[in-house]
Amino acid sequence: MITLIRRELLDNLMTFRFAAAVFIMLLLVVATTVVLIKDYERQLASYDTAVKKHRQEMLEERTYSSANLTIDRPPNPLSIFNVGLDKRLGNSVSIEYLYVPTLWDAWKHGADNPFLNLFSSIDLVFIFQGILSLLALVFAYDTLAGERERGTLRLVLTHPVRHGQILFAKYISGMICLLIPLLMCILLVLIMLTTSASIFLSADDFLRIGGVVFTSFVYLSLFYLIGMLISAATRRTSTALMLAMFVWGFLVLVYPNMILTAVKTDPHPDTQTSAYNQIKQIWEEFDRDRLQYLANDPVPGEKWSFGLQGDGGTFWGYRHDSSILLRYDIAGFNYKALKAESEPLVPHVQNYHRFFGTQVTNTAERMWLIRKPALDALYTQPAKMEQMLLKFSPVGLYDAATEAWTGTDLNGLQDFFTAIQRYHQVVIDYYLDNKIFESRQWFVAAEGEIDWNLLPQFSFKRSDIGINAKRALPDLCLLLMINLVLFAIIFLIFVRSEV
Repeated sequence: MITLIRRELLDNLMTFRFAAAVFIMLLLVVATTVVLIKDYERQLASYDTAVKKHRQEMLEERTYSSANLTIDRPPNPLSIFNVGLDKRLGNSVSIEYLYVPTLWDAWKHGADNPFLNLFSSIDLVFIFQGILSLLALVFAYDTLAGERERGTLRLVLTHPVRHGQILFAKYISGMICLLIPLLMCILLVLIMLTTSASIFLSADDFLRIGGVVFTSFVYLSLFYLIGMLISAATRRTSTALMLAMFVWGFLVLVYPNMILTAVKTDPHPDTQTSAYNQIKQIWEEFDRDRLQYLANDPVPGEKWSFGLQGDGGTFWGYRHDSSILLRYDIAGFNYKALKAESEPLVPHVQNYHRFFGTQVTNTAERMWLIRKPALDALYTQPAKMEQMLLKFSPVGLYDAATEAWTGTDLNGLQDFFTAIQRYHQVVIDYYLDNKIFESRQWFVAAEGEIDWNLLPQFSFKRSDIGINAKRALPDLCLLLMINLVLFAIIFLIFVRSEV
């Protein structure tokens, strides 16, 4: 058995295709990693700039009602391996009392690397799933057909060697030849990442990278076995090579792009219209309650500004419509100081905002109960359907598993926005517990500036390695099962075929 493995391994290592595979992979991976590291550094600089800008804008506000608290999502260093959804979805979101923020309310800050925009889908996993899978088929297509064509397979079987031993020796030797360029590439990438001043990898990150490497190995094994299956089922190497190229083109290029084209986000006009109308009714109900309160209070007939006169004061109201987000006629105030004749109105305005704060936060919660299922129907369900259909191809399984390892999948991004939603509730609770809505500083700057440092601070920690493994495990297990099934089919075909 060892002799067979040594023979097969030497035959593969001494070929031109092995040297070409190593050279091509190292060249592509090093060049791509350089571009990706520079792009990450640019994203990180953009993130730092956005954080400082948004922080400064908040510190410059003088009233709570005019404050705009913005949270920025930091770039994920492991997106270098699989960018996933990390750069496709927004990375900044506002924390407002008017609505519960979601992944779909975020916008993008900064600019991406203009060179990388030409190749927006390129990352290390993209290279592995395209180039290495092709190399796996090139190494495997003539493993059996070539020896059968040359007559050496019949000579080997004249010795006391079992069919299973031959298959196992060819599989082990071929996978070692593929593992060498893979590990060399990963080693170079790790050296480049650890020597970069802007990238810090934790112990969990190295474990996640290990998960990506193991998944890549299983993925390559699957394509190598596909090549062996073609080689076992054909008698000529030319036929095997043609079939291998066809299978590679269909699985890697045609099927994934066909699914991405066919499964598009359905606008669901009925869902949009229904959710929008329900939200509109909720805000109209809120407005009726507000007007009723104003009609029954001791100072009836006033408008949004309540007749306040102040130094540098501003007043605005707005109605913002989008597919399923409606914010209805909410006013903000930013008075630097009030004139003496307006002071008697201050207690009345405070009473109004005591009522207003509770009502508007309750309305935002009711709106969220409608927005959540509507957003799931509009965006989440089509994305999950797309991912499910892609899993009929090993490329889809591999991409989903590596996204789960790196945290660039939909679940990984939703973790961040789930933390934002919890933070949003903490801020609202802080406003209610400290009676911010009814305070004078809600609409006019009091003596001394607001200490924004007293606001609860947002913090986020990426999911631990156990969560990543749990999310990647189903797809990884499917890849392993397909490997076992393919090997069993190859064995049955090889045993029954004529040499």
